[in-house]
Amino acid sequence: MDFPTELGVLTCLMLLAASLWIPFIVGSSSDPAATDGFARPHDVSRLKPWVHRAFRAHLNLLEQAMPFAVLVLIVDRMDGFTALTTWTAIAFFWLRVAHAVGMISGIAKMPLRPLIFLGGWVCCLIMGYAVFAAGFAAS
Repeated sequence: MDFPTELGVLTCLMLLAASLWIPFIVGSSSDPAATDGFARPHDVSRLKPWVHRAFRAHLNLLEQAMPFAVLVLIVDRMDGFTALTTWTAIAFFWLRVAHAVGMISGIAKMPLRPLIFLGGWVCCLIMGYAVFAAGFAAS
């Protein structure tokens, strides 16, 4: 059985999402502003800026990765993978890596970070188009 690139990329994306909590936990547990290690959730506004950004980067990835993942799985179910979906999945993954690294490090400032997020949204729209294209092709 052929393992589609889109599912491989989706696997890597989900591993990134499952691991992006690590910078926040490391940063918040080593930050003296975190007075009570058992207080959940941390008051991220009192933590070092990079720790706050790590928290937001993780949430932001989850916000965009979940719709994208569902769309990829729908396209897979409809047997609708094409060269467009392959390159869209690859672009989405690397955009999300760039967004996380840029946000946590503070390198991706305005307007770069929103533009990266916008690129991810466009990837979601393209994958949504692929769902409809596969649906119309099947009918």
